[in-house]
Amino acid sequence: MAEAAMAGSDSLWQKVRDEAQRSANADPVFGKAVAGAILAHDDFAAALADLIGRRLASNATERVRFMAFCRAAFGGEPDLIEAAGRDLLAIARRDPAVADLLPPLLHYKGYIALQAWRVSNWLWRHDHRDAALLFQNEASNLLQVSIHPTASIGSAVYLDHATGIVIGADVVVGDDVTILQNVSIGRSSELPARSPRIGCGVYIGAGASILGDISIGDLAKIGAGTVVTSDVPAGCTAVGNPARLTNCPESASAA
Repeated sequence: MAEAAMAGSDSLWQKVRDEAQRSANADPVFGKAVAGAILAHDDFAAALADLIGRRLASNATERVRFMAFCRAAFGGEPDLIEAAGRDLLAIARRDPAVADLLPPLLHYKGYIALQAWRVSNWLWRHDHRDAALLFQNEASNLLQVSIHPTASIGSAVYLDHATGIVIGADVVVGDDVTILQNVSIGRSSELPARSPRIGCGVYIGAGASILGDISIGDLAKIGAGTVVTSDVPAGCTAVGNPARLTNCPESASAA
């Protein structure tokens, strides 16, 4: 698994470096920034640790500290870098405004916030809980994205625009999920307080709220502004407040 992750990240890293070199050649002024952020690093993990440090830190000392945590996580679990690569490729596939890998890597705060969460989750699982909460806090303050370290998130996940996204403790998010801005996913006020489970390939529109001990099935769509407090079967679309189901597959309708 680790060898496969390394091979995948190496291939992606070469693509990013090629894009960075072309960008630097085309625009010498911007090229200085690209050189520091990308071309100065030996691999994707080092560049990503640096980018997270730059975005979360307010001074040089904090930047070094955040980078050290990131390097520890990426070194201890190479699959984190594989997941980060899949997240980046997902943006290029799903965002019609993006054709290359370099722009979202350098400029999309949702991408950096998600990778900061991956580090915080690793820290939490390795009993560095104060450090994990520090990552969450700084990502919330500076990137306006708050993801609890105990959440579980798959790969090829895209936080589009990202401002105002809140993902609470113990929420489960599957692979290939797209989440737009101002989405809240977490526990309801009812007891027992349990968190939502989001399937694979789900699309969650801007301003939606998904609350409580519920499941959102694979390939479901949650419309903008929808408030979901009960299960959504696979393939269905949920819209409105309270949510109502539409466009369900026949199998889901029969169930």
